[in-house]
Amino acid sequence: MAHGNKVLVLGATGGIGGEVARQLRDAGWHVVALHRSAPPAGEQRDGMAWLRGDAMRREDVLAAAAGCDVIVHAVNPPGYRRWGELVLPMIDNTIAAATAVGATVVLPGTVYNYGPDAFPVLREDDPQRPLTRKGAVRVELERRLQQATVAHPLTPATCRVIIVRAGDYFGPQVGNSWFAQGLVKPGQPVAAVSLPGSAGVGHQWSYLPDVARTMVQLIARRADLPAFAPFHMAGHWDADGQQMAGAIGRAVAARGGAAPKVRAFPWWLITLASPFVATLRELREMRYLWREPLRMANDRLRSVLGTEPHTPLDAAVRATLEGLGCLPPAAEPAGQPTKQPTSGITAPETPQSPARLPA
Repeated sequence: MAHGNKVLVLGATGGIGGEVARQLRDAGWHVVALHRSAPPAGEQRDGMAWLRGDAMRREDVLAAAAGCDVIVHAVNPPGYRRWGELVLPMIDNTIAAATAVGATVVLPGTVYNYGPDAFPVLREDDPQRPLTRKGAVRVELERRLQQATVAHPLTPATCRVIIVRAGDYFGPQVGNSWFAQGLVKPGQPVAAVSLPGSAGVGHQWSYLPDVARTMVQLIARRADLPAFAPFHMAGHWDADGQQMAGAIGRAVAARGGAAPKVRAFPWWLITLASPFVATLRELREMRYLWREPLRMANDRLRSVLGTEPHTPLDAAVRATLEGLGCLPPAAEPAGQPTKQPTSGITAPETPQSPARLPA
């Protein structure tokens, strides 16, 4: 392994953490993944080193980060629960480890940090005035990261930080998402599509392999970036809240299925059940993000990368539905060899996003 090519991934069993880990592995990085269920002595699996440990235990994170140049912090409490108890201690442990080894922290950002006063177009320097408890926690998380990049007389050691903020994730290996848990039902043919947004309200989506590729490209340029470097992705902009449903319908029709019905997401049911189910209560708190258009400008990202990694919507939706088990296998032309399944990672030659927003 060449010097400067070791990364610790926290949350490697999750959607974004797993995708970034796989792409870094394929790019030649030595990937270390921390997981509570790994064998006591660790194991080599999927081309990665899996170590037993807990992101809530500082000694575990410090030990796993030894020799690492990058720490991907992609770990969150499941089901939106216990954010106030877990999110900040986990980032404090990551900051301590990154500071100790001089690593760059890479964080998948959220839009929870912002309130409607920053809508409809978000830029990296817009004020963060969240409406929700989760948003306030994320603002404090990013404040601590930024503070960790500034040297002080008593704490001269610092780390570097890259934040990539994107729209709602979807992808072949993303089970915990609005796409997989709201719009369709994994493992079942698509008979209907439930839309959480208000009619005519735009919404921003991001194909997870594109988000991971963006992170990998920024990691490769980390030495040339500011110590604290937040970036926004433009992703896929659904201008009227209907284009994602249209792409799903086209993917289903292309495999011989009937056009799925399009219906409103049952927010009334979430409201009724939320007093009794913590996850639904937390989910309901985020409804404001579906009632107003919210789009991110990627000018800063394009100034660094030139273009934003971007898979066309129909190809991204088709791969997502295949990965979720919602489409029958594609028929192979007679006489043609059977195609091997793909990992859901789009090819490097995928056309890039032309997305530009007004200044």
